[in-house]
Amino acid sequence: MVPGDGASPVSYWKDGEHWRIGTDADIAWIKESTEPGLTITSAIPPIFPAYATVVVPDKDEGRPEHFNLVLRLLTEQSRDQPWWLGYLDTGADDLVFPDAPRVTLYADWPYVLVQAGPTEAARWRHDLRSWRAPGPDLIFPADHSWLLSWLWDDDWRYLGGPVALVDRFLDQPHLRVQRVNLGEDATPPGHAAR
Repeated sequence: MVPGDGASPVSYWKDGEHWRIGTDADIAWIKESTEPGLTITSAIPPIFPAYATVVVPDKDEGRPEHFNLVLRLLTEQSRDQPWWLGYLDTGADDLVFPDAPRVTLYADWPYVLVQAGPTEAARWRHDLRSWRAPGPDLIFPADHSWLLSWLWDDDWRYLGGPVALVDRFLDQPHLRVQRVNLGEDATPPGHAAR
């Protein structure tokens, strides 16, 4: 760990590099614009042109392949900038940096937030014995042009971003994606919000 001095960020060492650990300031744009409920704004701020939900398959139904496809689509959208990766502290799942400071989001849930990229999103947290693996629970690029979030008890991810990105997700026959409008229940058909 490289401690911050109040002016510089905290970073942690992994894979031969220092990785910046995020703070509440890095997620303030999400925290200030989301509220509990069944709409898309329970996870995604109402600032994007398009929204969708993406069902997460069970572990034995191709979850790693599903996540690789999701990452490919996100990478096509924001290849040349850093991403923020958030790992929800459920008490049972890999946080990647277990000793790192936490940020709080949504219903005051603790996350480890680290600035990295698509390669790390694919490589870190890959143990399929974990309910939440593979991949992070929260992903967004440095420019905040899209956001993908997986809330604690749901079996789907929430997506907000450009229309073209949501359309790319909808065009994938191997993904179960539903376009969602602001104000409507975002729960995918056949699923229950918990």
